[in-house]
Amino acid sequence: MRILVSNDDGIHSPGVRLLAQSALAIGSEVWVVAPERKWTAASHQLSFDRDLTLTRMGDRMYACSGAPADCVVAAMTVLFGNGSRPDFVLAGINDKRNVAEDIAYSGTAAIAREATFWGVPAISLSREQCESDGAGDLEALRCLLRLLWSGRADWAAEGHWLSINLPATLPAPLTQARVGRDKIGAAADILETSPDRMRYRLRRGRPGTISAGDENACLEAGKISVLRYCWFAEAPLPEEVIAAWQDAIG
Repeated sequence: MRILVSNDDGIHSPGVRLLAQSALAIGSEVWVVAPERKWTAASHQLSFDRDLTLTRMGDRMYACSGAPADCVVAAMTVLFGNGSRPDFVLAGINDKRNVAEDIAYSGTAAIAREATFWGVPAISLSREQCESDGAGDLEALRCLLRLLWSGRADWAAEGHWLSINLPATLPAPLTQARVGRDKIGAAADILETSPDRMRYRLRRGRPGTISAGDENACLEAGKISVLRYCWFAEAPLPEEVIAAWQDAIG
């Protein structure tokens, strides 16, 4: 089985190394395509109108000069352009949790979402404390991946992917979480101001908002948080609303 591993923290991050090692529990052909550098809040940008490079860093390991989502596109169109796409895509392990509004900002989530655009099952994994304690973390992750891959018929529908947040200590109980509200980048520090120009810096961090059953609550309880997302989840308006708009414009 062919597995693609990517992340948004860069090719040299400990999280991508641990995830690639863990992926060997379910497939012998593990490829890593990750950005050359760390990206923060890269979201789902793709790099058009400029050249990109893939640099071989080792056996089945490449650094991409583009954004996190570019890594998936590079794998699908350059490395596996002959049609032999991966069977599974794993994103992470992100350094810091991905919760609440992070689903829109996160490059890790974008990797998993991009994989579903190509019809490939995907999981994004994040962890507040990403340093590995060695064999304990590795075996716990291998067990988790074996479980999720063997049970993919229960979650891997079209356009869907899993978002997993890991607590600091593994192994841990697993629970389905609710989407929370805990916005990063909610404040700015004004550094300089004049009548025509203001210089400021977006403040890092989040308020730490917790509501019952959300991802933060699960992590605070020492549990593995599981959420399934769908990129084409629609919220249709009532037909009478559209009809009223149509009447208004004639």
